[in-house]
Amino acid sequence: MKNINTLNRKWSMLIVVLLSVLNPLRAANADGTIQWGMLIISLFGGLALFLFGMKQMSEGMKKTAGDKMRSILSALTDNRLIGMTVGAFVTMVIQSSSATTVMLVSFVQAQLMTFVQSLGVILGADIGTTITAQLIAFKLTDYALLMIAIGFFLTMFSNKDSTKYIGEAILGFGLLFFGMKLMSDAMKPLRTFLPFINMLRGLENPMLALIVGTIFTALIQSSSAFTGIIIVLAQQGLLTLDAGIPLVMGANIGTCITAGLASIGTSREAKRVALAHVLFKVGGVALFILWIPVFADIIRWISPVSSGTGLEKLAAETPRQIANAHTIFNVSLAFIFLPFTTFFANTIIKIYPEKKEEKGVQPITWHLDDGAISTPALAIDLARSEILRMTKILGRMLEAIIQPFTTNEPLKDEVYPQLSLVEGVEMREEKLDYLDEKIIRYLRKIGQQELSDNQIQEVYGMMSIVNDIENIGDTIEKNMIPLIAKKSALNMDFSPEGKEELTIYHTKVSKQVNRLKKALSNLDTNKAEKIINKEGKYSALETKYRISHLERLHEDRKESIETHEIHMELMDLLKQINVYSGEIAKTIHALGELNLG
Repeated sequence: MKNINTLNRKWSMLIVVLLSVLNPLRAANADGTIQWGMLIISLFGGLALFLFGMKQMSEGMKKTAGDKMRSILSALTDNRLIGMTVGAFVTMVIQSSSATTVMLVSFVQAQLMTFVQSLGVILGADIGTTITAQLIAFKLTDYALLMIAIGFFLTMFSNKDSTKYIGEAILGFGLLFFGMKLMSDAMKPLRTFLPFINMLRGLENPMLALIVGTIFTALIQSSSAFTGIIIVLAQQGLLTLDAGIPLVMGANIGTCITAGLASIGTSREAKRVALAHVLFKVGGVALFILWIPVFADIIRWISPVSSGTGLEKLAAETPRQIANAHTIFNVSLAFIFLPFTTFFANTIIKIYPEKKEEKGVQPITWHLDDGAISTPALAIDLARSEILRMTKILGRMLEAIIQPFTTNEPLKDEVYPQLSLVEGVEMREEKLDYLDEKIIRYLRKIGQQELSDNQIQEVYGMMSIVNDIENIGDTIEKNMIPLIAKKSALNMDFSPEGKEELTIYHTKVSKQVNRLKKALSNLDTNKAEKIINKEGKYSALETKYRISHLERLHEDRKESIETHEIHMELMDLLKQINVYSGEIAKTIHALGELNLG
């Protein structure tokens, strides 16, 4: 599968590069009349290359640095400023604020980060994404073909995955600038086309420009791409800074609206992150929209000045000014809203309150998102969050199952009082079966992507963990539940010593499953090692308790004789769960070693 993906990628690269080196079509005749057909083809062809290049650059950067950036994000502290700085750095490296957001959602879901912490990172991510506009403003179009050539050869002919990924990023960067060149050349005839010039002058109306920026960004689903288009217009002297600023602000709103729409039907954490993004952007635009002329003067004051005049001066200065406005707008928002992240978090949590664990009886997935599969590092995180949820469901099953063996009272499920305890255990086993199927299918989809060797091992390791968790669930449902009916029909209690031993051993095995939750949440090798060590000790303890029970049989204790079969089978099943826990811990330990390596 990996070879097929690699082959398809190489052919697609070859086709794109061959298309990109074709001579650009002329959008104007020698007499200056505009060839509208050629102009539209060049404009949309350039836009397609620009968007493809941006996607290619982002994908290459994510593959190159995604795992490292994930580790950096997961190590965040409660310091808001550090969180913001890390968010800016990570997004600047992987060139995708949406990828950073997906990582944040997975960390919040896995309880590796609080929602309040994630807000600081979101503000930083908005700063990091402005680096694209800064790079575009450098006008490196003359070097676009060189970057395409370097990236193409690295991607096609390198044997090392890391080098190929760097090549993809360079190739994407080159295609981005070549697409800009095509769009820029296509727009040159429009510099003297009065209807178009008058239309752009109308964008100096801030509200109109804001609406246009919002709609266009929502349509092309990328604020960086729309900002790039604004800069292309500015490079031709077609756009002033006063028109460019509200367009950029609209782009900032448009991108978070797109993310908000994408969060419909996703997890609660994803909805909260999307809502936070919308509130930050809309609030920021509301603060800035009334003093755009003052903001424009500040931007002109801090930006480089050209020695040219007229249209030449406008074309030379405005692109950098727009890029600076984009960056300063987002930096200002970050520092304005950073002190109030707790307030924002509390407000958003009131809108989307905390959900009681496993509130619904019907099985559903909480974390799996097909949209993240194209970024394997993120999809693997989401799969692990769903597996972590499986361990929580399993833990509740295991805690409940001992109660019918230690009391003769009718028992109800603690979370769903309308269900008996046994019905609650069976309902959770149905959830485990459902999640087993969904997670394995999701992991297979991830496996069809282009993965590093470590990621391949991580996917197979998680499949093994899911299988072992499901086996424990089956042990509880198919083997332990029938023993409840047997004991009830027997109408005989365990001996006091036997009941105490079963209770102690069950408590220790339950602790093993609880330790699995902690070890799995961040692939903690130390916690996994503790589970492995405890497995041996608990197996020895089971042997000790087995001997104690046999001694009671030898003493001709009636309770021990009558309950012998149930006692031994229950103890053996708990021992099996202990062994399964040890196997899961070994897999977690191996995956943790991969991440450390």
